[in-house]
Amino acid sequence: MLYRLITLIGGLVFVAALFALVWFFCKKFLQHHGVTDQTSDRATVLATWTFAGIAIGLVFAVVGAFVLGPWAFYRTLRGHGVDIADGAAIWWGFGIVAVSLAITAAGFFGFLMLVGAY
Repeated sequence: MLYRLITLIGGLVFVAALFALVWFFCKKFLQHHGVTDQTSDRATVLATWTFAGIAIGLVFAVVGAFVLGPWAFYRTLRGHGVDIADGAAIWWGFGIVAVSLAITAAGFFGFLMLVGAY
């Protein structure tokens, strides 16, 4: 029972870590493209919608996260007035989603191995 509780708490921590990674990469993206006004607030909005796309995509099928996450990133980015081509915005969103999920998954599998659940 203790391992189940530890695994559940660890899973919640890694969900928070996934959002933090998406937020960090969104903020770096905005800074890279010259956004200086309210960067943290804009990154929070961008990360929230991207994270929502990832979460909904993961519920339907794992591959859906790589479709809905970048699409949510692109749609939200259009509202921020960042000067970037549509295709580039989608690829940037895909990269942010892929790297964030890869880092989180690697950490979570390491955690599962540490507690003996994997």
